[in-house]
Amino acid sequence: MPSATTVTETRLRLARELRRWPARRWWVALGTALFTVVFIAVPTDLINTPFFAREVAPTPWSWPVLLVSAILAGLVTATYLAHPDGAAPSRAVGRLGMAGWVVTFFAVGCPVCNKLVLLALGTTGAMQFFEPVQPYLAAASIGLLGWALYARLSRENSCRVAPVSPPVPVLEDSRS
Repeated sequence: MPSATTVTETRLRLARELRRWPARRWWVALGTALFTVVFIAVPTDLINTPFFAREVAPTPWSWPVLLVSAILAGLVTATYLAHPDGAAPSRAVGRLGMAGWVVTFFAVGCPVCNKLVLLALGTTGAMQFFEPVQPYLAAASIGLLGWALYARLSRENSCRVAPVSPPVPVLEDSRS
């Protein structure tokens, strides 16, 4: 188990890394977070629209989980923008972020409105088995996205790549 000073140092290092981000990374993070909220909240009927209906009322923790997951998804996505002096992206860490994003959808969704859950468990099974699992899915989604962000930020400076300067044109000697 890491000591309290190690955890504090890690948090400070990650906060410093976030402060170094250029404005376009923050805009991508914001845009992705907003997209995530709409993309998940509309079909799960957290945002009421005439296109989707919900048989079971949303849980009190649905919105907080969705907002935290959306913020983390935005930050993870922004790490894929080229940093002026950052490292090459890691595909495995990206898969964790995508898994967290997908798990969020199942965590905040209506247990009997999800066709995959209904096919697998039926209406009664969805209420008896899937609904009690949703808080754990919520924690898993936040954990996966948080771990992906931690891994992306902590590795960003591990393998710096020197900026490539454009090639200098070579002029041929016309005397020969």
